[in-house]
Amino acid sequence: MAADIVVPEVGESVVDARVVRWLKQPGEAVAAGEAVVELETDKVDVEVAAPRAGVLGRIDHADGADVKVGDVLGVIDDSEAGAAAVPPARAKAAPPATAATPPGAARADRARATPAARRAADAHDVDLARVRGSGPGGRIMRRDVEDAAPSASASQPSRQPSAERARGERAEERIRMSKRRATIARRLVEAQHTAAMLTTFNEADMSAVMALRERHKQAFRERHGVGLGIASFFVKAAIGALREFPRLNAEIQGDEIVLKRYYDIGVAVGATEGLVVPVLRDADRLSFAEIEREIRRFAAAAEDGSLSLADLQGGTFTITNGGVFGSMLSTPILNPPQVGILGLHAIKERPVGIGGQVVLRPLMYLAMTYDHRIVDGAEAVRFLVRVKELVEDPGAMLLE
Repeated sequence: MAADIVVPEVGESVVDARVVRWLKQPGEAVAAGEAVVELETDKVDVEVAAPRAGVLGRIDHADGADVKVGDVLGVIDDSEAGAAAVPPARAKAAPPATAATPPGAARADRARATPAARRAADAHDVDLARVRGSGPGGRIMRRDVEDAAPSASASQPSRQPSAERARGERAEERIRMSKRRATIARRLVEAQHTAAMLTTFNEADMSAVMALRERHKQAFRERHGVGLGIASFFVKAAIGALREFPRLNAEIQGDEIVLKRYYDIGVAVGATEGLVVPVLRDADRLSFAEIEREIRRFAAAAEDGSLSLADLQGGTFTITNGGVFGSMLSTPILNPPQVGILGLHAIKERPVGIGGQVVLRPLMYLAMTYDHRIVDGAEAVRFLVRVKELVEDPGAMLLE
């Protein structure tokens, strides 16, 4: 009896996906639970497993096709019936086994690699059998493939550089938007059309934070196995300010304001395939070390494409740090349905007047974008001032 391969429900807000590629071809045998096709959503890449053992009978949506939750991607047939139904020309011939690559080894190596790692391996001509995985359970991550690429490419034929553009030539390249990039574009436009966004600015003297980090960085790393960064201070400061100004930890539902009495802080992370905002759950209950570990895990997983849907769902307030890319000042855009986002920027020494003298201090510009529909300007300004106060006096966070 045939069994349908169906686009699964992968999250409450995910309704469509794109077929990245089929891992099996018609006529190939599959085991129950074996990954047969990769899908790309606006949040994460997912692998769809065979619902039963048999033979891949047909493919209904080829690579690159857009599909919706519940669509039938293909069909698994019984072994005998499926093999007979598929024309020999469509069956994918298995490569001859060699002493270096025993039968099934290459397939096993691909199975233990993330989708992003497999794409990187194809792009860089890296043999996954030669890559040591650094992920959980030895899973091969994209960074592992990229680390192996230089040594692997040494044995590959050198590629010729692209030809110089001829005089008068006006070359163009069309690149299809990924699901993530298309969703980012749509949501940013929606945010500007639906929210009354305003931005207020301030600056924070980072002297106290930098001095504290310098005093404790070695002991902190030895004790917790992670460095003490800037982000954890701002997460703590934001939570302290949100307690005093709860409308910035809220959302609008119809004609009601929903005040959140918990603090799930989104941390914007830039990755090759686009910005994502993984969420620190119950961030008010996390220590500085736990926050730093989670942020580093988010950054690595975003680049490897291994973030889970649980990492990305929800969030009551967002912090984005353009300073890591060198940004001096920007106006962040809200992450709906949230009504507040805090933008951090590069730390630069600038002259300030203190006690009648001009001195250099490490300053950071802060930007706070808010939804004016429910947050008054004075409230947003006072919120940002409170963040500034807490960052400039880190010891005060212990009282929060």
